[in-house]
Amino acid sequence: MYDVNLLRTFLAVVDARHFTAGGAAIGLSQSTVSQHIRRLELICGRQLLARDTHAVTLTTDGAVMVGFARDIVGTSLQAVDYFSGAAPRGRVRFGVSDDLALTRLPVILRELIQANPLLSIELTVGLTSMLYQKLDSGRLDLVFAKRQPGDDRGRLVQRERLIWIAHSELELDAADSVPLVLYPTSSITSALAVDALNRAGRPWFVACSSETLSGVRAGVRAGLGVTAQSPLLLQISQGDLVQAPQSAGLPELGEVEFVVLGRSVKLQGAIAALAALVEERGPALWD
Repeated sequence: MYDVNLLRTFLAVVDARHFTAGGAAIGLSQSTVSQHIRRLELICGRQLLARDTHAVTLTTDGAVMVGFARDIVGTSLQAVDYFSGAAPRGRVRFGVSDDLALTRLPVILRELIQANPLLSIELTVGLTSMLYQKLDSGRLDLVFAKRQPGDDRGRLVQRERLIWIAHSELELDAADSVPLVLYPTSSITSALAVDALNRAGRPWFVACSSETLSGVRAGVRAGLGVTAQSPLLLQISQGDLVQAPQSAGLPELGEVEFVVLGRSVKLQGAIAALAALVEERGPALWD
């Protein structure tokens, strides 16, 4: 059995990438943090963290432990909340962008519902722009999606750099006009792709357009062109999709932020409870 306190310390160090900063986040001294990590490594019989004078990095076994630790600590906190009478209850109309829906998110949501039987989730999956429209019109209570440019609302869950994705056999030279596989122009990723190419002076054309991620993925897998997407798409591919090579000469796309947001800054009740759970468990989707 693993001590939840040791796992909690381990996650704090992982998130901060530093012993002292990780300890400060949970109110522990650096020496106590070091003791906790040594005890945890002794219990599991593996080195979990590689240390140097500047930063802390995960070993292969440490990366595996992160997933277990988040599950154990999260479940423990949910049990405490439930039996203390603080278990979330009520219905939440929850919107999720389709690239997130194809990850482990459904599994996490099922676990949340099982652990919180008084919480009911009405799930809507779609393009980020559509989810924001439904949120602002009162048809959704909470959204987990990319943050729209110029919008500072929401609580940050994950920040990542977009990449160009293509079929492994697609041939594209730096002088070629770029065949794009896109969402409609209202899409955040599509807009970033077009803007990046225009700034670079690179010609492009739309080879395939789809309202859904499955359609975009099908177009790329068919070798019709490249798409600008979260690296999450590579996680859910069947191995035939890759990051476009440097020889294609494609410009940098920049970063996107995945956030959870409601209709107001201060969330309450079941909506606040679900938002907190998404903040806690959401980063595991990128592990």
